[in-house]
Amino acid sequence: MRTLVLALGLALSPLIAQGADMSNGANNFYTSEQVTLQKVTFKNQYGMDVVGNLFVPKNLDRSKKHAAIVVGHPMGAVKEQSSNLYATKLAEQGFVTLAIDLPFWGESEGKARNAVAPDLYSEAFSAAVDYLGSREYVDRGRIGGLGICGSGSFVISAAKIDPRLQAIATVSMYDMGAVTRDGLGKSQTLEQRKQMLAQAAEQRYQEFTTGRPIWRNYLPKQLPADADPITREFHDFYRTPRGEAVPAGIPPEQSQNRTLAQEVKFMNFYPFNDIETIAPRPMLFIAGEVAHSREFSEEAFRRAGQQKELVIVPGANHVDLYDRVGAIPFAKLTQFYETNLK
Repeated sequence: MRTLVLALGLALSPLIAQGADMSNGANNFYTSEQVTLQKVTFKNQYGMDVVGNLFVPKNLDRSKKHAAIVVGHPMGAVKEQSSNLYATKLAEQGFVTLAIDLPFWGESEGKARNAVAPDLYSEAFSAAVDYLGSREYVDRGRIGGLGICGSGSFVISAAKIDPRLQAIATVSMYDMGAVTRDGLGKSQTLEQRKQMLAQAAEQRYQEFTTGRPIWRNYLPKQLPADADPITREFHDFYRTPRGEAVPAGIPPEQSQNRTLAQEVKFMNFYPFNDIETIAPRPMLFIAGEVAHSREFSEEAFRRAGQQKELVIVPGANHVDLYDRVGAIPFAKLTQFYETNLK
């Protein structure tokens, strides 16, 4: 057990309020001539199509068995946002990687779109293991998982009941259950939680009678002048050329957004309960030093069994670790998977 603070010598710039901040190596749409990319579709246990991007090193010897990694995107995002970058970079290091769209998001199946279904999100990781473990060039005993933001909690949820996930890493993790119940820094009171539930219940009546979802629209296309710092941070990625990737058929203002009636379903999601049962499979938690989400990585690290490691990236905020290549500790991730997927 240890906590590691990386000395990367970075001087991350403040967020630019309007327009994309492409500084410090922001490169969400990175591509590599060293790997091949193939779009694949496979079924989960519920018969739903899960779509992913399969990255394979061009020099891979397909007559041998190799380690593989499933990569999950941030909550409300798609595989083209952050996940492809991580999958590409790790494929450059010799891993077979699969960046997936969670059900109800991106190109994966599921209606209503943008639905909140944490059990199905976690199932998607296991379905991806089904797919990878059925490739003749993948070693079934050497498959790992990587979750970014909300997918950090979904891959943990999957790993608790799927021992085929041999090495689990998270980056800028959000515990989607805790943040919905308690707010950041446990700032939401029990009374506020009950008010949220009551409002969501009332909105269910409206959605049922009208047949139309009521979007929260907490990340509008145009950034409000009075937007809080966290909204500005997410807006700079999701609503600018830096990271905007809107799936076909989804209006830009609905990308990322969810309905309140769906959102409250996260209150029944407790990914860190029994996290210690993942041990002795290794876990790596990576968080930015000034990330508003750092508390979730620290809590998961505290509760996890051995073997575990917490890496804090100096100067980095939550979204910096989505796409700022100079800040993301790819060398640490490579070492983690090389060591634990031997």
